[in-house]
Amino acid sequence: MTKSMPSSRTRRPGEQPSSAALYDEWLVMMAKGGEASAAQRLYQRWNPRLARAARRYGMADEEARDLAQECWLAIFKGLNRLRDPKQFRAYAFAVLHRRGSDHLRKSLRERDALAEHSREQDAPVPENLSERAAIAQAFKALPADQRLAAHLHFVEGLTLREIAQVQGVPDGTAKSRIFNARRKLKAALGPNR
Repeated sequence: MTKSMPSSRTRRPGEQPSSAALYDEWLVMMAKGGEASAAQRLYQRWNPRLARAARRYGMADEEARDLAQECWLAIFKGLNRLRDPKQFRAYAFAVLHRRGSDHLRKSLRERDALAEHSREQDAPVPENLSERAAIAQAFKALPADQRLAAHLHFVEGLTLREIAQVQGVPDGTAKSRIFNARRKLKAALGPNR
């Protein structure tokens, strides 16, 4: 059974916050005040989401967990600069985006260096992939910015504005990234999916 994840999306004017959102805001304020147990609880509530999102950078599970841990160090180090506790979700995913982008750049440099030394062909992909594997493969084929935007939108449920904040781009750019990712996923997976 899957645990329900925190829901502290940015609220619209007049919208009442959920109890999970209020709890997250309280945890952020307490953690900013130096309360170690609040920081630990914040980590317990949000680490699964960050680790899951980290996998969208094309990492294995262990690498994704390592990236999430690295992000938590940066999150807690910079938590006092977060003025509005309601923005914690966007802040945490922005840290992940920066660290994940750094990881991708490093991986590309390493891959290019290996390619110079070895021109081996990739192993053939089996033809009868399960639907889940096909979706994962289609996600991996997306450009990194579209892959992250699609993950944040479809899996994490972030709003366009939050995705734009995480990626440091205008709202329209975030919208076009999601649109293009959706179009490419449909093309890769076929019209019936």
